[in-house]
This record gives sequence, C-alpha cells and structure tokens, in this order.
Amino acid sequence: MKSVTRTGSFPIGFRRGWSAWQKDLKQFIDFAVSERFAAVDVGAMELPELKQILDAGLMIGSVDLKQPWKELASADEDKRKSAAEINAAYMRQVAALGISQFFAVALVEDESVPRAQSMTQAIDGYGRLCEQLAGCGARVVFEGWPGGAPRYPSLACTPADYRLLLAALPHAHAGINFDPSHLIRMGIDPIRFLREFGPRVGHVHAKDTQLLDDELFEHGNLQVATDAKPHGFGGHHWRYTIPGHGVARWDVMFRILQEQGYSGMVSIELEDENFNGSEEGEKRGLIASRDFLLHA
Repeated sequence: MKSVTRTGSFPIGFRRGWSAWQKDLKQFIDFAVSERFAAVDVGAMELPELKQILDAGLMIGSVDLKQPWKELASADEDKRKSAAEINAAYMRQVAALGISQFFAVALVEDESVPRAQSMTQAIDGYGRLCEQLAGCGARVVFEGWPGGAPRYPSLACTPADYRLLLAALPHAHAGINFDPSHLIRMGIDPIRFLREFGPRVGHVHAKDTQLLDDELFEHGNLQVATDAKPHGFGGHHWRYTIPGHGVARWDVMFRILQEQGYSGMVSIELEDENFNGSEEGEKRGLIASRDFLLHA
C-alpha cells in the first residue's frame, strides 16, 4: 500500500537529491518502491527516464523546468523568448505522459538590477511561456527560495511578490510550490499564507525549519557570526529540517490544503544536517519524514 498523509490522504513522495545513490536511477527507483513512497520529484529528465519511473508504478509529482531559469527573467528579450520556447516544447512533451507540475524558482539574471525591473522581465518571460501551454495541462509552480546571501535576489518568495507575479500569469499555467520552510525562515506565517494562496498551490514540499532562540540571541538575524559557523542547510539562528523537527504545523496546513481542494502530492525535500551526507543517513531521513507525514 502506497504512503499517504493522515490528513487529506495526499500521496507522500520525495525530491530526487544530488548524492551518488540517488543519481543512480535504478537505486533511486528501487528505494522509492521498496519503502512504499507513492511519488517522486525529479529534475529536467529525458522522456525515456521519466517513463522508467512511471513504469515502476511511481507517480511523478513535478519535473524541473530546463535551466538556466534566470533567462526567463533576462533583460534580453531574445533570451526570454528562446527560454520560453525551449521550456514550452519540453513541457508539452512531458505533459503528454500525464505530468502536469513543473518546478522553478524565479531567479534573476542580474542581481544589481532593481527588483521591480527584474519582476517586469520575469512576468514577460513566464508570460510568454504560459501563452504556449494552452490545452496541454502543464503548469509552472514557483518555489519561494529567497536565493543566496547577501542579496537574496529571487522573486516570488514573499506574499507581496507572489501577488505581483501570479496576478499577471494565468491560473491554469502558473501556481505555487508551497514550501513552508522558506516562509518560516523569512518570518512569514505559512498558515496565513495558505489561507490566501491555497487555491494557487499546485505542489507541496515537506520541509521544516527549526528556529534557534539561543543562537538568535548570540548572533542576531543580520550579521555573519565572528567566531561561529552557520548550520548546514541553514544560518546561525535557523536551519532546515525534516518535517516534524521544526515549527511547522503540518496537520493544520494539510487541513487547509484539503479544504481548498488540493489533490497533489506532498514531497519530502531532504535538506537537514542531521541526515544529509551519507546514503544511510539520507535514507533514514526520508523514512523518518514519511513516517511523520503518515500521521500528520
């Protein structure tokens, strides 16, 4: 029997990582099947590999857009046009396999450009992409990863930015990859976020964030510490964790998603210094995440 959440009965899966055992497609599939995961998320793979996953009885929750994503927000109109055409062709091919959600982060090409200008360019680039998706059922879902320090340049991470981008793009072809870990890290209430944006959620990442009060007192939330290293997959006063090891209220969030008609998968994105780094640790982290979500 495939794994589903207690609240909402959402299929439980996980996002393919970058370690050697996950890069081996057979090992990746065998682990997912043997541990009763219902689905997986993958990068921009070729069709024969996607079919191999589907033939193993796994759902594919999302597939990445083709890189470089930043070209969809380029100042160069020709780059935006080309990136939109390349991705539209790929999405149409993949959508023919019954896969509808395509993952992306709204990256900017030039971090020195004012955000308002980059947003205008992103709206144009992704708008061009959406125009070419009519009838195929494919949708881009934007994850709110804020980008790297010190600028944190990614677009569509905060409620204000999501409103700007999604208001300009069609509901059928543009939505949200809901990842509460990024919202919590930025001080944004993920439950309030869902109450507003739930109808635009097309995909969900199961990743949590632990907030570390003592380290916040020691180092604050702005400066790099003088004599302390940041946490793996985190900063000084926060770190990403597996679901249940942070502050997210998964039962409440799943209830809201259920009430708003969400019917997709819940995908574990393993980024936790206590589990990443070895095959044994990563498998243990994915299994522990699954077991928590089964009862959430």
